[in-house]
Amino acid sequence: MRWRSIVALVPCLTLMIGCSAAPAPEADAAHLSAAAAPQAEPRLAALPPNVSVGQAAALRTAGAFMLDVREPFEWNEYHMPGATLIPLGQLPSRLNEVPTDKPIVVVCRSGNRSQIGRDILLRAGFAAVTSMDGGMRAWRSAGLPVVVQ
Repeated sequence: MRWRSIVALVPCLTLMIGCSAAPAPEADAAHLSAAAAPQAEPRLAALPPNVSVGQAAALRTAGAFMLDVREPFEWNEYHMPGATLIPLGQLPSRLNEVPTDKPIVVVCRSGNRSQIGRDILLRAGFAAVTSMDGGMRAWRSAGLPVVVQ
């Protein structure tokens, strides 16, 4: 992976793991008491519409939910370890199976159906969703891990 790709993901990864800047030393008492109060879980930052295979691999390593929208026969040929299969045609009726608390990378065979899946999730209110360019063909060609059945 090129360094530029890693640097581009730093803001996404920072939000995923909950890092934040420390308050300035001159923070006033009101700020400190507000910080001590229970807070709602931070909202996930939006992801770019598409990511490269290398960026998808980094997101996967950082804990993103990998959603494969191919058909079962394609999944059975080979798939990404740890990914979840929800065929594109079933996605609108199975949204409850997709987590809302982590970034989502949608994958397919070549990158076309994953864009449709991404858009379905975005319209349904999921905030951090992206499509992997090149699909599982590019993932496999890059030498990244696959499960063969």
